Amino acid sequence: MFTEVLVALLIGGLIFLLVQRSRNQVLKTEDGWWGAGAPSVGGEDISINPFKVTTSDEELEDLYRRIDQTRPIASLEDSQFHYGFNSHCLQKVVSYWRRDFDWRKQVDKLNQFPNFKTNIEGLDVHFVHVKPKKVPEGTSAVPLLMVHGWPGSFYEFYGLIPLLTEPADPGDLVFEVVCPSIPGYGFSEAPHKKGFDSVCAARIFHKLMRRLGFQQFYAHGGDWGWLVTTNMAQLEPKTVQGLHVNFAPPSKPGLSMALSIMLGPSLPKLFGFTDLDIQRLYPCMEKLVVESIKESGYMHIQATKPDTAGRGLNDSPVGLAAYILEKFSTWTSRDFRDLEDGGLTRKFSLDDLLTNVMIYWTSGCIVSSMRFYKENFGKGLNQPHSKIPVYVPTGFACFPNELFHTPKLWVKQKYRKLITFTPMARGGHFAAMEEPQLMAEDIQNFTKTVEKRTKKE
Repeated sequence: MFTEVLVALLIGGLIFLLVQRSRNQVLKTEDGWWGAGAPSVGGEDISINPFKVTTSDEELEDLYRRIDQTRPIASLEDSQFHYGFNSHCLQKVVSYWRRDFDWRKQVDKLNQFPNFKTNIEGLDVHFVHVKPKKVPEGTSAVPLLMVHGWPGSFYEFYGLIPLLTEPADPGDLVFEVVCPSIPGYGFSEAPHKKGFDSVCAARIFHKLMRRLGFQQFYAHGGDWGWLVTTNMAQLEPKTVQGLHVNFAPPSKPGLSMALSIMLGPSLPKLFGFTDLDIQRLYPCMEKLVVESIKESGYMHIQATKPDTAGRGLNDSPVGLAAYILEKFSTWTSRDFRDLEDGGLTRKFSLDDLLTNVMIYWTSGCIVSSMRFYKENFGKGLNQPHSKIPVYVPTGFACFPNELFHTPKLWVKQKYRKLITFTPMARGGHFAAMEEPQLMAEDIQNFTKTVEKRTKKE
């Protein structure tokens, strides 16, 4: 009996030590310099400067000339969006872009929120910083960093920002929002040297928030924003008060995941699988593999030879629009591939979609944005951050049409303090732009839950 108790105590002690060791793990990083040439002498310029998006007659004339010289090609009969962006639909989009889209009006819209730039590690980093107009007496605004992905931009959050900074419900929290552009995206300067990955972006955004005076803050991300904000939580877990994501593919499949895949259909309750989990994960494994191949070709190109394809897209506005907008069709709903128009305007307006395209076009950032895939995947899948769990309080918004469905069990493998897991009523990959009201409600619920727990502790 004594031996059994001793063995149990030793095993228990070992498990405790392993858990404590993983809890104490933090991601390590070192300062970098990503500007052209050698680091500047005299230290970093820490000034924060107002920035305005601008345009000109010359910029628009060049755009129209390139659009007018495009060479249309007919799509195959009855092909819809199964071969990519349908050419018949593309001609309609291009026609609207050329004749009806008002870029000057959209520039004013981009400038409706305060835009800034500041130099960090040799790069001019662009960000939007929106302070609430009114904060209830006796409270303070909650700082929130929101990070976009590809082929999106900071503009994805423009419908969400007012819902967070000026909530209609007096019982809701009031947020102070910071939306940076990942270096190499939009109006943030592109790295001039190899190696700029998600951890580097995370380090730069920590420096940005400190420069703005935030010692602690919440973070939200989808697509690449998910990985960047996750890395931020791994780098400085005491700085990130809470992490909210709407994308969380498994980074390192383990035994529990393997068992859940094998036994999930017959024993769903054992793994906490819902009807949606079964529906998304088990049409059949062959179909899942085929679907993955259908929607990941771009990733292979961008993770290996981004400069080759990117150069063509940088020269052709129509090619750029087709490449980007196809994702806003099929990543919003796979069923949209069956439609002649790709379902583009079922969830988005053409003005909003083309504004996102114009951010890529006018900044000339498509190549540098694509390189982010090579920098992240080129180092292999077994990176240090993939091995480190996240112990920051986390909320996950599970949108039903997301590219990769992640059940709660799988999310908890990485995010050990999963506070909220919300099956969302509708929405896909670009959830913040597609369903800003639903996203705002979930961010509110998550943050309130964390704040209440913090006060109790």
